[in-house]
Amino acid sequence: MAKKQQEKEVTVEDKLKTLHELQTKLSEIDKIKTLRGELPLEVADLDDEIAGLKTRLAKYDNDLKETSTAISQQKQKIQDCNLKIEKYKEQLDNVRNNREFDHLSKEIEFETLEIELSEKRIREFTQDSKNISELIEKSNVQLEERSADLDQKKGELDEIISETKQQEEALREDIKGIESEIEQRLLQAFKRIRKSARNGLAIVPIERGACGGCFNKIPPQKQMDIKIGKKIIVCEYCGRIMIDPDMVNPVTTEA
Repeated sequence: MAKKQQEKEVTVEDKLKTLHELQTKLSEIDKIKTLRGELPLEVADLDDEIAGLKTRLAKYDNDLKETSTAISQQKQKIQDCNLKIEKYKEQLDNVRNNREFDHLSKEIEFETLEIELSEKRIREFTQDSKNISELIEKSNVQLEERSADLDQKKGELDEIISETKQQEEALREDIKGIESEIEQRLLQAFKRIRKSARNGLAIVPIERGACGGCFNKIPPQKQMDIKIGKKIIVCEYCGRIMIDPDMVNPVTTEA
């Protein structure tokens, strides 16, 4: 019961001030993210590119091994064919008729053609091997360059993160505390506005009779309603919540 009574006592002005305080903390985190710039995305892109290069190199290495195996197989085939030719030539010395002679001659001719075919394939596989080796060399150069770029970008990002880590952690703790003071429905509306706002500002003070977000003029009556602070008013043009600047920076008078 006491908790409900306490919630009722929170005025609209208090809610606006709390939202503005939350916006101030979130804007500080936005500045930190801006300081990091595109570095996180650049690091992620380089990571992906390097992973792709490593996958490509692994494929090239496998292709090179397969080509080397194929060359060895063709060389072995040539040796086998030469052995057969020698054997057939020896048998030619002992032929008994023309039919045996013709048969052995054809076998020698066939094995000779097989040797020529294997030699052709060896030339092709050797050229393939050369092409793959060139691709491996180029990919290794690219990998070295991208790895150096990644190290540099990671170094820059780590330096910025280390410089702003404590500040960001403190801000996030403050934000948690502030959010716990805001009713859920209002907080969700604030986050929705902030998400759609180009500069991340969900609540803005009026400036010279205009919205501090989109700079469109505000009717005098609405300006008065904002100044009184009895209800939450959003800009009819950009949808941002508006707050009287005196609530943000109260005017102090010297005694």
